[in-house]
Amino acid sequence: MTGNSFGHRFVVTSFGESHGVALGVVIDGCPAGLKFDEAFLLAELKRRRPGQEGTPQQEIVTQRSETDLPEILSGVFQGLTLGTPLAMLVRNGNQRSIDYDDISKKNRRGHADDVWKSKFLHVDHRGGGRSSGRETVSRVMAGAVAKMLLLQVSPATKIISFATQIGPLQLSQEEEQKFLSAKNSVDDFIARFPGTNQEVVKNLLLEARKTGQSYGGLAKVVIQAPPANLGQPVFHKLKADLTSALMGIGAVVGVELGEGFSSAGQYGTDFHQGDTSVYGGIRGGISTGECISLKVAFKPTSSILNVSKKGRHDPCIVTRAIPVLESMVALVLVDHLLWSRQDRISSSL
Repeated sequence: MTGNSFGHRFVVTSFGESHGVALGVVIDGCPAGLKFDEAFLLAELKRRRPGQEGTPQQEIVTQRSETDLPEILSGVFQGLTLGTPLAMLVRNGNQRSIDYDDISKKNRRGHADDVWKSKFLHVDHRGGGRSSGRETVSRVMAGAVAKMLLLQVSPATKIISFATQIGPLQLSQEEEQKFLSAKNSVDDFIARFPGTNQEVVKNLLLEARKTGQSYGGLAKVVIQAPPANLGQPVFHKLKADLTSALMGIGAVVGVELGEGFSSAGQYGTDFHQGDTSVYGGIRGGISTGECISLKVAFKPTSSILNVSKKGRHDPCIVTRAIPVLESMVALVLVDHLLWSRQDRISSSL
């Protein structure tokens, strides 16, 4: 099986299965001398991990309880990266593989079990194997390192993601702007949906879990003060790599840059002569330094009805996808930051 690596200069390789011994990641291309913040890595993993004990998400996400304590195997010495491959893993400890013995005899259409079997013939059906959302623990570990690097080389850059729709519930423009201007942590809100009425979204998802129902939704990713001039002009436009990174997350079915979808019904004289924010912070495939805005659509969680009621599944994946979205965006930004060093000759070389 190939296709487990991501990036060009900051190359991330994910490994492991949902119910295997461990999941992990190897990063090749991380520069030496980066201050490695283990406390930050642990905090990022805690945001993604199942269970979410002690958080507003505790009752509305999968009840699989994993500690997700990272082990740093290589690439770090005395608190700094070495420039050599950086390897990390977390061990699985709360698998309940028996839940999947019955499921293995069926084809869960939304999970594409039949497609994986057709392609590889021999698959690990427990928890979805490599196709499980648990694989994203590897992406979040890598994303945490990318965020550390961003903080060092572009400290003004902030990546903020939040749910804007959970099933039928939609965040208003006023609520969205209030959240962004207040600079609150999205993790303080139920389902990471910063709406006014938190109990409504909580009750919706609790009822869904009880009845075996699931919901899709929308999330938004805002990159504040991104570095300018990132992106290659033809095959690796920044918009192409960002959307590819986000579309590579399980359950994602669409990505919009700026006001791209709504522009289809507009006159060019209106679209191109108004506020430049409609471009989403990228023009010609290259970042302008303006705020980058992306909207991400998720399908309803594929485990439904009896499968959901008997197992441990998220009634809406958007909630736990938020830190994964941030991680993938951070990986793309860092990859292009390192790539941009080759764009032109500088007198400082």
